[in-house]
Amino acid sequence: MRIRSLPVQLVNQIAAGEVVERPSSVVKELVENCFDAGATHIVIDIEQGGARVIRVRDNGCGIFKEDLPLALSRHATSKINNLQDLERVSSMGFRGEALPSISSVSRLTLISRTDKTDCAWKVSADGSETDFDPQPDPHPAGTTVEVIDLFYNTPARRKFLKTEKTEFAHIESLIKKMALSRFDMGFLLNHNQREVINLKPAASEQQQEKRIASICGLAFIENSVKIDFVASGLQLSGWVGLPTFSRSQQDMQFFYVNGRLIKDRLVTHAVKQAYQDVLFHGRHPVFVLYLTLDPALVDVNAHPAKLEVRFREGRLVHDFLFKALHRSLAELRPGEQQNNAVVKIEEVIPLQKEVSDTPIPIQQRTFNSSIPMQSSLPMKVAEEIEAYAALYPKKEQRSYVSTDVLIADGQQGSYPLGFAIAHLHHIFILSETKKGIILVDAHAAHERVTYERLKKQYHSGRVPSQPLLLPIKIQVSSLEADLAAQEHVFFSALGFEINRSGPETIILRATPALLGKEDMDALIRDILADLVTDGMSQRVLEKSNEILATIACHGSVRAKRKLTIDEMNALLRDMEQTERIGQCNHGRPTWIELSISDLDKFFLRGQ
Repeated sequence: MRIRSLPVQLVNQIAAGEVVERPSSVVKELVENCFDAGATHIVIDIEQGGARVIRVRDNGCGIFKEDLPLALSRHATSKINNLQDLERVSSMGFRGEALPSISSVSRLTLISRTDKTDCAWKVSADGSETDFDPQPDPHPAGTTVEVIDLFYNTPARRKFLKTEKTEFAHIESLIKKMALSRFDMGFLLNHNQREVINLKPAASEQQQEKRIASICGLAFIENSVKIDFVASGLQLSGWVGLPTFSRSQQDMQFFYVNGRLIKDRLVTHAVKQAYQDVLFHGRHPVFVLYLTLDPALVDVNAHPAKLEVRFREGRLVHDFLFKALHRSLAELRPGEQQNNAVVKIEEVIPLQKEVSDTPIPIQQRTFNSSIPMQSSLPMKVAEEIEAYAALYPKKEQRSYVSTDVLIADGQQGSYPLGFAIAHLHHIFILSETKKGIILVDAHAAHERVTYERLKKQYHSGRVPSQPLLLPIKIQVSSLEADLAAQEHVFFSALGFEINRSGPETIILRATPALLGKEDMDALIRDILADLVTDGMSQRVLEKSNEILATIACHGSVRAKRKLTIDEMNALLRDMEQTERIGQCNHGRPTWIELSISDLDKFFLRGQ
């Protein structure tokens, strides 16, 4: 085969494969062009999830008639002129590939007018970059790009599109993220002639927080602190959630570099380190953060869709982010009105010292490594329990946290986990056994017990539900409220009764009978976060155990709650009959044993 040049339209279609994955990819490119045009108001009209129509109009600077053919040609742009410009890109777009790529897989019409001309001009394109014939149009100052029948000429690409609802959900999520990056702009999003998003420009801090609340939910603003940190030519500003307001998913983390939304491993690691000593394992912080730095210090040309960036001084940026967030969280004081606080620090701090990830040496840990943990209790002890039950009759029944259990009145050796003698610091159960003593983390152990019972009930199709005496009103985002209503059957299967009572309000009327009266508000938010991340209920059902683990965690005995001797013994008995009781749902150990021999060695007895 001889080497030959590819047709221009095919070249553009290949380029489209890199930047046009789905309708939301088209919307992203067009809205970013609106940003670069200096627009203050953007209108996005979508039909059939974007597969039929995508129309984006702005009131920006517009395009001259003579430049319209160039706007639809590859590698033609007004945003860079030389290599030096490419090394310090300050605009959202700069390659000049978006419009010709989009036009090669759709029917594209471009209408634009500058404020210095009497009328607008319209051109249509098919990706061939030829035969442009501008026609006059009464369009006002600004630009409109209309994309009809996306992927009409590439059927293999079109068949990979999801349902109309799913594709529009991606567009809606994208517009919300982009609206968080430009508070000075207004956004109007319509789907099938129905208004979905209408955001006015937000100049004041109060208006900005109102926009954030409309996108992330009012609870985000109520549980976050505004920060403004400047050091070594870098600035980090925005809102960070309190450690107590965390999520089970990374679905509420928005990070912008010079106004561009990005996903970056360096950023993720720095944030994780900053929260690691104040956030429970497996939880994720929430934040809306803006990093501003010299454009020359960041390469935005590292990813075809510009979703990733490359920092030229990665360690500098990492340490700055870590120190800014770590210090901002340290500035918080108990009892303060956290959501009104502003942490503002301006200083020059040394950023060269690396943050150590070195683990604590074994000899510096609290417990000596020679102490056996869970060494003598088998994971399944049903046979042993039955043997003891034959020797020690059941004399009475007690209950703890809505669970009926049997309490024996035998000697200390009658059960593998012994009998409780104290509740230490309202956290740990101290139990005496025939072989020594056992310490139990009450919350961790009860969490596993609850989790295993919930699994059995759920998979058998019967999770008992308990009506609430007083229904609980929960403020959520509009997307979460939609999901709560849409997944009514799924919530019912888990033992919850939830009704929607407003655009961003749901009412909780019943909960699983196994749960106590713990923080149901946070629990429902976590389940909704999982739904948002995993999409349709079928995928959530496939990960049902993770949902049940979240429920079990919230419904378990909390630290600082004083337990009676009967309640502690009831938990010990349940532990003995529960599989995988050695660890809680998060992998933490639930109990340790110190034998008499271990105690003798510790106190040097007999030596």
